[in-house]
Amino acid sequence: MSELLVKASPAVTGVKVKIMIKTSDKAPSYIKLLQAFPPRPIKSDDELLATQSVIDSILNNLPLTPDEQDYLDLLGTLVYEYEQTQEPVPDIYGIELLKALMEEYGFHERDLIPIFETESMVSDILTEKSQLTVNHIQKLAELFNLSPAVFLPLTNEN
Repeated sequence: MSELLVKASPAVTGVKVKIMIKTSDKAPSYIKLLQAFPPRPIKSDDELLATQSVIDSILNNLPLTPDEQDYLDLLGTLVYEYEQTQEPVPDIYGIELLKALMEEYGFHERDLIPIFETESMVSDILTEKSQLTVNHIQKLAELFNLSPAVFLPLTNEN
């Protein structure tokens, strides 16, 4: 007998997902997968998390059978379609990103003096009178535990 057990992650509130599929000495068939967690359009973050939990549990049992791959393709399409309906994350970088991070972390201008050395330089950076240097970017990346690349604009190579 083989089993597929899916449990929702602890982050999923109000959604319980537990799937057990028992088949004879082989991986679950496509029909059994459909019956265990019937795919339907995703309409909420809870449904998204439940679907992602099913995807994760199937991916934990590699290699996949053709039936499992087809089922994952279907669930992946549903996740993609839901994500397309959500508000896109804006592409921010540089000083705009620094301002957003300061707000998120509750930082004030004086908290950045160790990076920029003077309060006037912090002010000039935040009002865009001066630009971030490579040294500033490296120090900011360390402070916020991010890659320095997030402070740079995305390049479009089309």
